[in-house]
Amino acid sequence: MPIIVNLDVMMAKRKISLNELSTRVDLTLSNLSILKTGKAKAVRFSTLEAICKALDCQPGDILEFVEDE
Repeated sequence: MPIIVNLDVMMAKRKISLNELSTRVDLTLSNLSILKTGKAKAVRFSTLEAICKALDCQPGDILEFVEDE
């Protein structure tokens, strides 16, 4: 898939755990884990907004487009 999720990178930069982020954005651990591992097929803008607010970042810090070779 050409969309890469760099959520784990931003979490490490902000020194925040999956449990803490889950609480801050009101998402279950399993749903957040699916997003973090790049297995999600979609993400709501409201979820992306909540994650960006919690991590003080931009959507482009979390999502990256990489063309298939």
